Amino acid sequence: MDSPATFSIPRIRTARLLLREHRIADFEHFAAEVSDPVSRAAPNGVMDRRTAWRSFVTGIGAWALHGAGWWCVELASTGEFVGTVGAFYRENAIGGDGPPELEMGWLIFRKHWQQGVATEAATAALSHAFAAHAVKHAVAHISATNEPSIRVATRLGMNHDRDVDFYGDPMRRYIVHRSHG
Repeated sequence: MDSPATFSIPRIRTARLLLREHRIADFEHFAAEVSDPVSRAAPNGVMDRRTAWRSFVTGIGAWALHGAGWWCVELASTGEFVGTVGAFYRENAIGGDGPPELEMGWLIFRKHWQQGVATEAATAALSHAFAAHAVKHAVAHISATNEPSIRVATRLGMNHDRDVDFYGDPMRRYIVHRSHG
């Protein structure tokens, strides 16, 4: 008989943030944010509660499968849950051939926009991912109209690589290569 899978989600501290595991108490805040049309310029748009739940638990489950996934982002000074950030592997539906690519994503709650939270969280997640995974690069899929996320990608050192069909939606693919320094 196989023993049950065990996994851990690393905690990462930055100057202002704690990237940590999801908690059931986080779900209500997450569901409220992903149902807000202003906040959802990201792929897949607004989510209903059921879809939000699937997204929330998928971010956790990815850690068990790949040792990569989504963190909750909290302000270290107050413990407030302010968004999510991920370094994860998506099924290989984007780009076709070859192994799945390490992908970056971020969702910072609207109340905390334009405070550098997304850049700080994504920088920490990317650094961890490159240290933990033998990948040559990481990608992000961003709508051409999502200028704030494009700015975050640029701050991460990502460059527009090509336009892709992202499950039926046109997206820009951004890429950053592991530095060999």
